[in-house]
Amino acid sequence: MKTRRIRKATLQLLAAGVVLLLTSGCKLTSDEPTAEAILGNPAYPAMSYSGWRVTERDNAIAPTVEELKEDMQLIAAMGVRLIRTYNTQEFVQTERMLAAIRELKDADPDFEMYVMLGAWIRCFGEDTPEVDHSRGDVEFNNLEIERAIEMAATYPDIVKIIAVGNEAMVHWQPHHVAPGVILKWVRVLKAARAEGQLDRDLWITTSDNWAALGGEEQYHNADLVELLGTLDFISLHTYAFHDTYYNREFEWAVSTDAELPLKEQRMRAVERAVAHQQSQLEAARAYMLANGVEKAIHIGETGWATRDDSHYGPEGTHAADEYTSMLFHNEVRAWTESAGMSCFYFQAFDEPWKSSSVDGSESHFGLFNNEGQAKAVIWHLVDLGLFEGLGRNGNPVTKTFDGDFEHLLESVKKPRLLKHED
Repeated sequence: MKTRRIRKATLQLLAAGVVLLLTSGCKLTSDEPTAEAILGNPAYPAMSYSGWRVTERDNAIAPTVEELKEDMQLIAAMGVRLIRTYNTQEFVQTERMLAAIRELKDADPDFEMYVMLGAWIRCFGEDTPEVDHSRGDVEFNNLEIERAIEMAATYPDIVKIIAVGNEAMVHWQPHHVAPGVILKWVRVLKAARAEGQLDRDLWITTSDNWAALGGEEQYHNADLVELLGTLDFISLHTYAFHDTYYNREFEWAVSTDAELPLKEQRMRAVERAVAHQQSQLEAARAYMLANGVEKAIHIGETGWATRDDSHYGPEGTHAADEYTSMLFHNEVRAWTESAGMSCFYFQAFDEPWKSSSVDGSESHFGLFNNEGQAKAVIWHLVDLGLFEGLGRNGNPVTKTFDGDFEHLLESVKKPRLLKHED
């Protein structure tokens, strides 16, 4: 590969639309499955991953390679073979995670873990009075893409996909940018691939909310259509969990269920939640097809939190609990597998840093809690002995609620539908 300075200049020129012919030492691989072979293949279940075990993201206390190897082994024990990350150069976790996977593969040639590598894209002046969502933070975004190319070139047998931005176009995110910004960096990566800097079979996408991918009319514009047509596939996010509070038109709870047993109420609510997500995906697909874009759609994120002290907890929609999370996970997996879609389920482990309070929902989307206890959705895997000899933070894998199903059900409330004035 070229030096860092040359690569940076190359990226800047490519972003400006200059075509360059470069040579590269990036080796193409043929003995590993490609993105095309992995995506939609039930033999390669997918999951989102963040390994931060602390209440803030600080490189000084980032997870070590050994800790990340623990996580990779736990994820692999669940049968997951494809994980998704979010940043490249701002934090050291992704670099260490790739090193951890390499060490595990070197120690055991049968160990498999592939990566959809996320490059964080943000707008100019995020969180400042000068914020401008029409343009990107060129310096920061350039570094993210540059590092993505370096990582993908260093680990071509592991990195199979690069995702440009995470929810970087949906307007409720503080870092959101216009579709043209994402398109610029997608073109940079495609040019790097065409010139041999990246494996020719590596796929490029962006991962965003269903609405920003054309599902809602406010996002429709020519740059979005061009972007969708340029991507190798569509990575779409959909969260019925959040819509139990923010979308008051979504009736996740209905009065006709009120007299049913609690477990049946929850099952029906989850079925409505999955149908709601299916309708969101189809809204985005309809926009694409109407504009001549026919691309495979995979679920880049969906999930269900197990705890909350606000909108989804005792004073809110009653959505957050482990039992409902288990039902939702199983229904989503059944839907996406039957539809031939990959689903990067969100996510493997709880993330303490994501909420301002200990019980905030954003910190509790994991299938494992932060200490490595298996939540109800994977209790059966504990029973099968799949985590024997593995652990996290010095703890062996045990079950939440001590594996007591009746105790688990005591934490579940009837689904609650909020009114517009609530």
